[in-house]
Amino acid sequence: FRIPEKTSTAIVGPSGSGKTTICSLLARFYDPQGGSISVGGHDLKEFTCDSLLTNISMVFQNVYLFNDTIRANICFGKPDATEEEMIEAAKKARCHSFIMALPKGYDTVVGEGGGTLSGGEKQRVAIGSAIASDKKILIFDEPTSGLDYRHMLEVSDNLNRLKEMGKSLFLITHDPELIYKCCTYLLFIQGSKVLWHRPMDGEAVKLLRAFFSHEQETGAVNAS
Repeated sequence: FRIPEKTSTAIVGPSGSGKTTICSLLARFYDPQGGSISVGGHDLKEFTCDSLLTNISMVFQNVYLFNDTIRANICFGKPDATEEEMIEAAKKARCHSFIMALPKGYDTVVGEGGGTLSGGEKQRVAIGSAIASDKKILIFDEPTSGLDYRHMLEVSDNLNRLKEMGKSLFLITHDPELIYKCCTYLLFIQGSKVLWHRPMDGEAVKLLRAFFSHEQETGAVNAS
């Protein structure tokens, strides 16, 4: 399959179908056993992992933060980020307000793995870090999980803005609203195979509605 640059792609499918594997291959955490993956017309094997990751940022579903300050975690992907850039990224990730409510603000140490923060707070800090890194390719694994409805809408708004800024986004998600609002392409995976790869048109919407309806009936996701 082929994904145009500067688009937002939803990666959807049942649990265990290979969604995270695709993103791990894209980041070259490991190489494919067959076939090839290219970015900008160049085989990934031409890049070192370090050079590739200068253009890719990932936010995993199970967020892990360093036992350091919130400032250091947000600026991890761009250590030379200015104060203004860091705060702007935090605002876009909708974490600035809760950070400023902490006694030490951005200088608060979050503990091992970010243990002093809630799941939703960790998720937003990680998204802030991805935004601050200003990479060309951004990969998000369930970016709205653990968020209440208001923050979910706010985060989806800012992911949409990233797409409008010319970033290439890959969203592994079970959030229909996020897909319909942010995504221009759909990868539907089942049984470790890409069954659908198409623009987000009427046929794609029908497929997604049928998938989410089935998942909701079986209790796999909450598609409300």
